[in-house]
Amino acid sequence: MQSLADGMTICASLPVTVNMVQVLTKSAGGDEAAAIFNAAFGNLVGVFLSPALILLYLGVTAEIDLGDVFYKLGLRVVLPIAIGQLLQNFVPPAKAFVKRYKKYFKQMQEWCLVFIVYTVFCKTFLEGSDASTGDIFLMIALQFVMLCFVMVLAWLLLRVLFRKEPKLQAMGLFGCTQKTVAMGVPLINAIYESNPLVGLYTLPLLIWHPMQLLLGTAVAPYIADYVKRKEEILGLNQINEEDEAESEKQNEAVEMEDTSAIGDTSVANDITNP
Repeated sequence: MQSLADGMTICASLPVTVNMVQVLTKSAGGDEAAAIFNAAFGNLVGVFLSPALILLYLGVTAEIDLGDVFYKLGLRVVLPIAIGQLLQNFVPPAKAFVKRYKKYFKQMQEWCLVFIVYTVFCKTFLEGSDASTGDIFLMIALQFVMLCFVMVLAWLLLRVLFRKEPKLQAMGLFGCTQKTVAMGVPLINAIYESNPLVGLYTLPLLIWHPMQLLLGTAVAPYIADYVKRKEEILGLNQINEEDEAESEKQNEAVEMEDTSAIGDTSVANDITNP
């Protein structure tokens, strides 16, 4: 059971997923630009911050070589991103080639991830584990409760902090509760590659990922309706405020004209009645 609890801690320390946050934010009518920035920046910082948080919460054991961990992360995460950015910005034929066969590259990426997860669990089942079937189902139930609680808490806080920004509220709901598998699995494998329980450390993340997709897809239409209603209300309030400001300006102009007319009348009376 301890390995599953450690896996839940590891899952909580990971950054957000990029594609899912963007898709759910778009479905909910949220701020897509903010979603892309949040996910990209979070994953970039997460390369260094997530291992530090994991090792801070779970402790550094003698079998973990920090230098080797960051070397593997740089080789498996940072280097591919850097090469991809260079090809995208400085090699137009490579960009066009990837765009043309994007569907196949995405399938290959998914199959590579499945293969990594398969090898991780093969190692765990080969060398045994400290978790029973009941422990796994208990972990799934706890994950569901935690995800619901975090989403509700995030939504309440976002509505307080961004009262007049419904699009940011929608983005924030998904941008602070989603977890990335594409980066999480290589990161866990880099830290605990020699640990026979690495599969159980990975399992909570693999449960959280489809669960966040299902819950996010379920609430997205309701969030989209909320964003639409909120923007209409804010738009009406803004129109009313503009109308009130214009009315006040007109009243001030009328008062000034009345004052000027009274002054002119007084001057005229002084001239006619010296």
